[in-house]
Amino acid sequence: MPSGSVDVEAAERAAQQFLTELGITLDTDSRSRSAARMVAAYRELLAGPQFVPTTFANDAGHRDLVLARAVPFVSLCEHHFLPFTGVAHVGYLPDGRILGLSKLARLVEMFARRPQVQESLTQQIVGWLFEELSARGAGAVVVAEHTCMTRRGIRAHGATTVSVGWRGTLADDPSARAEFLTLAGVALLAGGAL
Repeated sequence: MPSGSVDVEAAERAAQQFLTELGITLDTDSRSRSAARMVAAYRELLAGPQFVPTTFANDAGHRDLVLARAVPFVSLCEHHFLPFTGVAHVGYLPDGRILGLSKLARLVEMFARRPQVQESLTQQIVGWLFEELSARGAGAVVVAEHTCMTRRGIRAHGATTVSVGWRGTLADDPSARAEFLTLAGVALLAGGAL
């Protein structure tokens, strides 16, 4: 997330110079505001909303897996500043606290809105769930397409990357992990492990 105040005018001048130095003509009707649009787009991609997690006492003693499947996200590769997009399957095994369900999606969005690598995004999500909820276990499976790999360089169109993170019981118990993967709809690879 951008830190401190943003000098939008300076960013627009820099974007205009960047595009001009790449040989892009900006004096056409359709491109006259391209630098400003570029700055606005990146500000939006990097403006992760903070949220106050709504948690509740687990008075009923829920112990079974809570899972949100296919939560969509857009993030930026910190190496090329190109988008990677995909879905996150996130869940936890409750102990003392349970989380408001919409907060699982908000959690993914909050961490996605920063330049990073997919592995970090996955670990941030699962770490937050495990630590902030004092959960018995937490897991995340993130599946994404990286435009830095599919639209440039090797141009591996359609290739996706899968990253996983496990904590607590989901890290230690293969049957609990298998339940997570089954409910998430994630296919297991040969040997029964992802």
